[in-house]
Amino acid sequence: MEFQEPKVIGSPLMYSNRVTLKTILESSDGEMVLVGETVVVGGWVKSSKEVKKQPVTLPPCAFDTDHASPGRQGLTCLEILESRIPCFRTIIRILCGPASSPAVREKLESLVPKPTPPSTFFLQINDGSCASCLQVLPDSTDWNMYISPGCLEKLSANEKQIIQLKAEKILHVGTVEQDKYPLSRKRLPLDSLREYPHIRPRTTMVSSITRIRSTLDFATHTFFQKYGFRHVQVPIITATDTEGFSEKFQVTTLLGKTSKEEEPVGVSDADVVSLETVKAAIKEKSGVVEQFKRSDSNRESLIVAVQDLQKTNELARQIEAREKSKPVTSVKPDSLNFNDDFFGRPSYLTVSGRFHLESYACGIGNVYSFGPRFQADKTVSSKHVAEMWTVEVEMAFSQLGDAMKCAEDYFKFLCKWILDNCPEEMKFVSKRIDKTITHRLEYMTTSSYDKISYREAVEILRKVPDKAFETQLQWGVPLTAEHLSYLADDHYKRPVIIYDYPKAVKPFYVRLNEDGQTVAAFELVVPKIGTVITGNQNEERFNVLNTRITEFDLSRDQYEWYLDLRRHGTVKHSGFSLRFDLMVLLTTGLIDVRDVIPFPRSHGKANS
Repeated sequence: MEFQEPKVIGSPLMYSNRVTLKTILESSDGEMVLVGETVVVGGWVKSSKEVKKQPVTLPPCAFDTDHASPGRQGLTCLEILESRIPCFRTIIRILCGPASSPAVREKLESLVPKPTPPSTFFLQINDGSCASCLQVLPDSTDWNMYISPGCLEKLSANEKQIIQLKAEKILHVGTVEQDKYPLSRKRLPLDSLREYPHIRPRTTMVSSITRIRSTLDFATHTFFQKYGFRHVQVPIITATDTEGFSEKFQVTTLLGKTSKEEEPVGVSDADVVSLETVKAAIKEKSGVVEQFKRSDSNRESLIVAVQDLQKTNELARQIEAREKSKPVTSVKPDSLNFNDDFFGRPSYLTVSGRFHLESYACGIGNVYSFGPRFQADKTVSSKHVAEMWTVEVEMAFSQLGDAMKCAEDYFKFLCKWILDNCPEEMKFVSKRIDKTITHRLEYMTTSSYDKISYREAVEILRKVPDKAFETQLQWGVPLTAEHLSYLADDHYKRPVIIYDYPKAVKPFYVRLNEDGQTVAAFELVVPKIGTVITGNQNEERFNVLNTRITEFDLSRDQYEWYLDLRRHGTVKHSGFSLRFDLMVLLTTGLIDVRDVIPFPRSHGKANS
């Protein structure tokens, strides 16, 4: 079997005969090589402009085109006829004379055809490979093209070089229903685009975000493969609760098998977000609006935040009306016999894959996984949806400090990789979303991060003189988003790592410190985002882990396999989890995670 040689600049894509616009528009070498060449491109028309031409004016001469002067060769009969229309009108005025009837003059002039003003269409097309558009000059007005071969030209306009494609032939046309196409209107707000997740990738905004997301995905694998980590795929369906704090999605095949006498088990008729959670979201989004008003961010981001707040207020009014009109039907999970279920026991969509990674770390060394994680949390938040992608890492023979160092290096690697490999996308998001984003990423790449204990963080927050936090601060209470935001945004003004949390606020498997009150856990907190990475050293001591399972009132049978890792050759090991969607949010400067996830899944929203 023969394989096609790797493509070079200017060559068609593998498995396609077209050249990407990124090759044409963003490669200086490609520009020089391809100008004057015939290429095939594909794309979607973003905008069009019609430019009227001046009518052709010819000097008086005979109509014999076979013996026409060289300056008139190649003209059509219609063009020649239109150029003689002023002569026809002059003849009519002479023949009719000043005394002739106006009606006769009008009738004669109506016989003379009126010229059609010539025009040229200039199209801007984009194929999703870059943020820039290619100007296309089609050979006809039928310009809803998909793929068109043509010759590339270099033009000079306002001292700026422009690459233009002069189309010779249209190979395929994909028309749209103009009255139904959601992108017919210019620059829809991001919250409106969420209603069309299957169409929004065609916008420059979402396509740029997707390329940044793809680059971060590649950078993740590049980093861990470079440093000897093995990629392990962990299951999405699990019977083990790895966190102990979050609501889970239950997986079952029993719902369609209830008897006719039993009340059907299903979702409540009032399947809506609770009014309390929406009011909490209104408060959070109001804070975001105020933050944008105080900052130097792009005004468009402020407008989007205000529109999002207005929609949330409208949602609150709708819920209030629905709660008054609809009764709530209770769900009866006790009526299900899970012995008859597909897996023979209660099973859930995984919240975390680190348990399963531990088993491989204790066998082959450093490992990582990358995949979706699920939480059935109905809270309305700009930083959380039901399905979020997570990068998880486990390292054998390592302790808390090792995990903190690896997490910091990985985070800085992602920031630098985006700056180095997505320059055009970063220019676009800087212009349209947040003009400070490039500077912030550069600063986070080069600066050192302060590391403080939970106790030190509490002391700093207690000494804040002119700010009253909503949650009363005392030792042992989880740090809220408001607390973390103050530490990263106002106090340190850069990422900060907080470690040694109280044992009551972290999962049971985190290693207990010598003081018996704190555990070896940490969080990497980033300005404007909050916690991006959470990590810890795992409890490797069998007796301590067994006691912690009892303290959390967890089923011992459920964790026997996890205890086996301590029974049979335990070693010190640690790891962390990076919330990948929040990392994309950070690098794009956006404020809502639903705008950086291709098909976001949130409470009441899974429409495609």
